[in-house]
Amino acid sequence: MIDVPSSSQWLAFVVASILFIQVPGPSLLFTIGRALTVGRREALLSVVGNALGLVVQVVFVALGLGAIVAASAEAYTVLKLVGAAYVVWLGIAAIRHRADARAALTDAERVPRTSGDAVRTGLIVGATNPKTVVFFAAFLPQFTKRSGPEALQVAALGAVFGVLAVCSDSLWALGAGKARDWFARKPQRLDKLGAVGGGMMVALGITLAASE
Repeated sequence: MIDVPSSSQWLAFVVASILFIQVPGPSLLFTIGRALTVGRREALLSVVGNALGLVVQVVFVALGLGAIVAASAEAYTVLKLVGAAYVVWLGIAAIRHRADARAALTDAERVPRTSGDAVRTGLIVGATNPKTVVFFAAFLPQFTKRSGPEALQVAALGAVFGVLAVCSDSLWALGAGKARDWFARKPQRLDKLGAVGGGMMVALGITLAASE
């Protein structure tokens, strides 16, 4: 019989995960920035992509690669800078093309977006967040039983964390999307809103790059 985490371990894990997810961090700020910049639909698709990025990280941790990133300053720095640079690039693009949201409202065909682009964007941000890798490497094993298959337990815990993250980030995306809709009553407001959302992502990327 396969030994799995007890019900008390699961409860403690869910509570701890919810608390961790609610702390403003890269994923949450990125979700809000996307909702303000490109709208609710793309933000929700980015949330799905971000969750897929978390799955990639969980697989790495389950295979023991997370410990390598946690132990190697060079690997941590490279992954951190790649993720930070991508977020900054997204923010700058949002500022440069801040009028696109207004154009999309008046003529949806003028600014086409595909579901795959939004999901891929979220996946890259989620997969290149080094803090989450280190968090998973240090956090998930605390809720496993040494007598059981640790890799499978870590994968199961990571999957639950991903579901919780999707639910939480989706609520934030919907809330930010509602705010965007309110501003959209006067389409010109979206220019400033796009700049604000892009500025949030640029600030987030700089913060990620500068963080220890």
